[in-house]
Amino acid sequence: MTTLPTIPASQTVFAMSPDNAPVLRVASGSRVRFETCDCFTDQIQTPDDTFDNLDWNRINPATGPLFVEDAEPGDTLRVHIRRIELGKQAVLATLPGAGVAGKRLERGRIDIVPVEDNHVVLFGKVRLPLNPMIGVIGTAPAEGTISCGTPDAHGGNMDTKIIAEGTTLLLPVNVPGALLAMGDLHAGMGDGEVGISGLEIKGAVEVDVSVIKGRPYPLPLAVTADCCYTIASSPDLDQAAETATLMATDLLTAHGGLDANQAIALQSIAGDLQVCQVVDPNKTCRFALPRKVTEQLGVELP
Repeated sequence: MTTLPTIPASQTVFAMSPDNAPVLRVASGSRVRFETCDCFTDQIQTPDDTFDNLDWNRINPATGPLFVEDAEPGDTLRVHIRRIELGKQAVLATLPGAGVAGKRLERGRIDIVPVEDNHVVLFGKVRLPLNPMIGVIGTAPAEGTISCGTPDAHGGNMDTKIIAEGTTLLLPVNVPGALLAMGDLHAGMGDGEVGISGLEIKGAVEVDVSVIKGRPYPLPLAVTADCCYTIASSPDLDQAAETATLMATDLLTAHGGLDANQAIALQSIAGDLQVCQVVDPNKTCRFALPRKVTEQLGVELP
């Protein structure tokens, strides 16, 4: 059996930056395994572990970065998510003042949630199937440093539940090698992540990485079996929604042969504007275009 190139969970960054030194180099077309801590850097293991004892400087670690050969600024990095493996327990947390409804809370709560038979059981009574996803995944920005807790045009903490097994994610290459990093796996999360926590869990991700020369698509772009999604983040939720919508308009006009009026009309009746998360410094939205629609227009997706 061939051993995959692997980046262990001990190799993490807490911000995405062109100054981060790569911990692994691979050729375009390679398969790589990223082993990840949970968003708390595995600091919470039992209900007795409290927020007071957390090192808040160690939140949202991302494993990496990975240098992909032949990736140059102005290119696109294609990341196909082949497999997500989850640990044996997840952490579910709520905190006063945090999230959309934090004002209702008088105290914090930590639940340790075992993962069994591809399900979790919450509070001893609610059984839910697993929905593994990647919360943080991105490339280095062209300049400056962006915390792994903040999503932006480079990706980052998009907390977008369709970034899951089988999804192909396109990200911008802003620096040589792209410097891909990822972490913050969830065993499940609802759109919005309104309580500030998903089912936070450590694990591992196997991906295929390859370079698309140039930048033919609006980015970030996620492609699943059923839809393609333009993803945008902004401090203002309305702005994130507008940007994601117009990115989808650009996709339809550039690749589908429609003018702007036609594209926007089609989006209004066949597309879906969806909220990804509203709890990070930047809010994130996605616009979903069904592939049964894009295929009729001849839109070629990676």
